[in-house]
Amino acid sequence: MRFVDEFRDPAAARALVKSITDLAGDDEFKFMEVCGGHTHTIYRHGIEHLLPESVELVHGPGCPVCVIPMGRIDDAMWLAERPGVIFTTFGDMMRVPGSAGTLIAAKARGADVRFVYSPLDALKIAIDNPERHVVFFAVGFETTAPSTAVTLVRARTLGVQNFSVFCNHVTIVPPIKAILESPDLRLSGFLGPGHVSTVVGLRPYRFVPDVYGKPIVVAGFEPLDILASVHMLLQQIRDGRCEVENQYTRVVRPEGNTQALKLMAQTFELRPHFEWRGLGFISQSALKIHRDYAEFDAEATFEMPGVRVADPKACQCGEVLKGVIKPWECKVFGTACTPETPIGTCMVSAEGACAAYYNFGRLHRETALVLGQRR
Repeated sequence: MRFVDEFRDPAAARALVKSITDLAGDDEFKFMEVCGGHTHTIYRHGIEHLLPESVELVHGPGCPVCVIPMGRIDDAMWLAERPGVIFTTFGDMMRVPGSAGTLIAAKARGADVRFVYSPLDALKIAIDNPERHVVFFAVGFETTAPSTAVTLVRARTLGVQNFSVFCNHVTIVPPIKAILESPDLRLSGFLGPGHVSTVVGLRPYRFVPDVYGKPIVVAGFEPLDILASVHMLLQQIRDGRCEVENQYTRVVRPEGNTQALKLMAQTFELRPHFEWRGLGFISQSALKIHRDYAEFDAEATFEMPGVRVADPKACQCGEVLKGVIKPWECKVFGTACTPETPIGTCMVSAEGACAAYYNFGRLHRETALVLGQRR
């Protein structure tokens, strides 16, 4: 299968849905898709309404923008407002609210905040502005960490002295473990993250079946990928198996990207602990700049406040990220909190579950049911 249309073929989808329905029978199953990209595919194509009622998909903490706590946003804004600093970041981070507004607001107040497409763009800005200090706001799972690693190595090779990274890269395994140990959520299995797995491979997920007895299938991002992965999870359960399987074989290799992993080990090290929005502090769940690259670590260059900030009381992003509630069950979803006026991170990011529900019309349970009946 080489073309997008083949991954969206209606006849193939109907056949998969029928097989899923047969496998599910009268039992109930709850599968978590870890990646925000999966969530958007599910709601863009109405997959949740194609599946039998006995199979429920819930959303996990796979959106890297969504899991950044408010205190780290405040630190970013503090950095952006330092004299002589050019602060660079990806576009969606510009709109994430901190306790004093967003980076867009900081820019309006006079801070030199610029959005970039890659950390290498930020490095070029540093080279072009030797009299200024350029900070790159690094965010993302293992998917985007290699590009930051490449930039750090290049900065050293070129001898750039006015560039640093505010590192907020997180890792995928600890939050999955935290969810499995959560007392308020019972899952039948996982749709594993496709993009992260292109880097880390399949080995890191072995603890899911080995320790917790849950199957996990690394899934691609097209509609048939999602349906095929659900089918594979059900087939494992019916066969009495519990394994790590790879549905996304056209992209993900079992060993991952060994060159990227080597480069990450050279430039990063694990933090002892890191705060996740909705999940609290999780040990060894994030990366910081390796001590050998300390000259490029913004947290070593600047004495940042580092104050922990509580989320707004009305915001229930934490429960959404853990799959405990659906977005439309949040008290402010679609009213006070919209993509134009987001209160929480799940409404800001293009991968956020709340943004997916809002953009594709799932504003409340009744709307979702009506849309399902129309398909």
